[in-house]
Amino acid sequence: MSLPVFANVLVFALVIAWLARRRQRGGAVSTNVLLAVVLGVGLGAALQAVYGLGTPTLTGTLTWIGVVGSGYVRLLQMVIAPLVLISILAAMTKLDNARALGGISAGVIGLLMVTTAISALIGVGMTELFGLRADALVQGARELERGNAMEAQVAEAARLTIPALLQSFIPSNIFADLAGTRSTSVIGVVIFAVLLGIAVLSLRRENAELGDRLVKGIETFQALIMRLVRIVIRLTPYGVLALMTRVVATSNVNDIVNLGGFVVASYIGMALILLVHAGIITLAGLSPVRFYQKIWPVLTFAFTSRSSAATIPLSVETQVTRLGVAPAVANFAASFGATIGQNACAGLYPAMLAVMIAPSAGVDPSSWSFIGSVVGIATIGSVGIAGVGGGATFAALVVLSAMNLPVALAGLLISVEPLIDMGRTAVNVSGSMTAGTVTSRLLGQTDMAVYAAGHPIAPEGVEDDNHAGEASPVPAAG
Repeated sequence: MSLPVFANVLVFALVIAWLARRRQRGGAVSTNVLLAVVLGVGLGAALQAVYGLGTPTLTGTLTWIGVVGSGYVRLLQMVIAPLVLISILAAMTKLDNARALGGISAGVIGLLMVTTAISALIGVGMTELFGLRADALVQGARELERGNAMEAQVAEAARLTIPALLQSFIPSNIFADLAGTRSTSVIGVVIFAVLLGIAVLSLRRENAELGDRLVKGIETFQALIMRLVRIVIRLTPYGVLALMTRVVATSNVNDIVNLGGFVVASYIGMALILLVHAGIITLAGLSPVRFYQKIWPVLTFAFTSRSSAATIPLSVETQVTRLGVAPAVANFAASFGATIGQNACAGLYPAMLAVMIAPSAGVDPSSWSFIGSVVGIATIGSVGIAGVGGGATFAALVVLSAMNLPVALAGLLISVEPLIDMGRTAVNVSGSMTAGTVTSRLLGQTDMAVYAAGHPIAPEGVEDDNHAGEASPVPAAG
């Protein structure tokens, strides 16, 4: 390690120490998260200004800083499978019967699909409003390489069928899914947990004593996993600091300026989607202000980590303990929302690309037939991307290839992809939490006292370590 790298890492360590000291003195974790974002922006900008983009010193510094950021993301990924499994299983044991799952699934998936369709429509409108066109962008070596890579993936997108997708959801090896070996592993764990829960309910009816022992064992294991999740969540400010520092330090300002129109249009579109979420929350009879106050730390992490899957533990914990959402609904919403109906990645982004590229293929993007096709394909494709993974890029491939548009032109946006992907991830998570909150409310399973309570805006067990041993207000699912 060179002396400049050592000095930079030392400064980063001192910032972490200051955040930790501030927490020990009673500072709110939610405030620490916000401070971490601001400090990360400042530190990243300073590193790039002093050493320059891509220099060995900057790269070496970010390698060490990445230990904290990537390490935190890996810890969250570590608890995803056990959290989803035990939470859904515990929620199932509180149901009178398994029929309630039909309403939960229909509500969550239905809302995710509707908001994705609206998001695609917003994408069309924003692209037309800003007059964005792919043929006006400059194509360099990086863009050509990315375009060629996307063309190579078209065949993979074309092979995706609804029967194949549905089959991929069904787990054949639960241990492999617990290890996250497939892009649909989370859904596989959900299905296994539901089936296991149904088995527990069946045993409970036949042998009440055995059923009660099983339920107590499940509740004990759930308490253990939730304590582990809360221990990991306490590290959020430090992970956010590292992730934000890396993002800013590796961002090319010139590329952002050159593609400023697309960046601005994307973020305005994402802001409109958040307003749609707020409107749906309002129609459900809930306060959108309180909703966004309580989910702010979750969206902050989603923004900096660019990972909907890694945000699942934060999403579930916040929905249950801060929004009063029933555990079963919260787990279904967070799990399915990370793979199905992603509002920004599968709705907004592919629609914007389709409108931008259409004129270069001689297609009028303002025609109602074109708009209807984009919205319909994007909505259906939002389910399809879960089959093979790939996020926004694969969603764009599905839409563009289905409409016979040249996919290589999508590679022109590679320079600003990380910057836009941060916002997209936060919007995706907001959509899944909106689906969970509204579904729970419509099914009459929301603990309104928890939702209305003016708790500090951080997950249970995070805000005040002095109360870490207290039971969290987890409402029954039925």
